[in-house]
Amino acid sequence: MTMFHFFNCAILTFGPHAVYYSATPLSEYDTLGTSVKAALVYLGTALVKLVCLATFLKVSENDGFDPYQELLKAVIGFIDVAGLYFALTQLTHRNISQNHKFQAVGLGWAFADSVLHRLAPLWVGARGLEFTWDFILQGLEANANLVLSISLAALGSLMWLRKNKPKTLIPIIYACAGIVATMPSITSYLRQGLGWHFPKVVGFELFTSLSMAFISWQLFSACQRPSS
Repeated sequence: MTMFHFFNCAILTFGPHAVYYSATPLSEYDTLGTSVKAALVYLGTALVKLVCLATFLKVSENDGFDPYQELLKAVIGFIDVAGLYFALTQLTHRNISQNHKFQAVGLGWAFADSVLHRLAPLWVGARGLEFTWDFILQGLEANANLVLSISLAALGSLMWLRKNKPKTLIPIIYACAGIVATMPSITSYLRQGLGWHFPKVVGFELFTSLSMAFISWQLFSACQRPSS
C-alpha cells in the first residue's frame, strides 16, 4: 500500500511533464535536448539562489511573516528570471520555432524544479505507513508550477525574443511576468501572513496558474498577429 501511494503521487507529480512533451509537437521536433539544457540551467540558478539566501537571509526565530525577509527573498527570486533569460537567449538550440523553444525551456525548467524540491520528500514521506493528502497536494502544486513555468517562459520569449510586439502590450507582458516571478513570495505571504492552510494555497496556485496561462496565450497570440 505504501509503495502504491508513492507511485500514485510520483505519477501525479512528474507524469504531466511527460504527457505534455509527448502530447504536443515538442516530441515531433525532438526538443528533448533543449529541455535538458534548460533543466541544467535551472540547477545552476538554484545553486546561486541557495548561496544568496544563505548569505543574506537571517535565521528566523519564529514562523511568522517577516516583510523584510520576504522582500529580500522576492528580489533573490528574480535570479530565476536571469536564468530563464540565459536559457532562452544564450543557449544553442536546434532549428526550432520560437513557439516550441519557450515550451521546451519551460518544461525542462519545471521538471528540474519538481525533481529538486519534491522528489526527496516524496520518496521519504509517501512511503510512510500513514496515508496523507500532503503529497497529493504537492503533486497538484507541481502541476501548477509546470503551467506557471511555461507561462513565464512564454512571457520571457515575448520580452526578449520578439522585437515587433505591439507597444500597448509591453506593460502588460512585464506586469504578468512580474506576478509569475513573485509567486513564491505571494504564496509564502498567504501561508505565513494570512494563515492559509496548504489545500487552500494549492487551490490558489492552480487557479492563478490557469489564469496566467490564459493571459500568456492571449498575449502570445496577439503578438503573432501581423501589425496593421
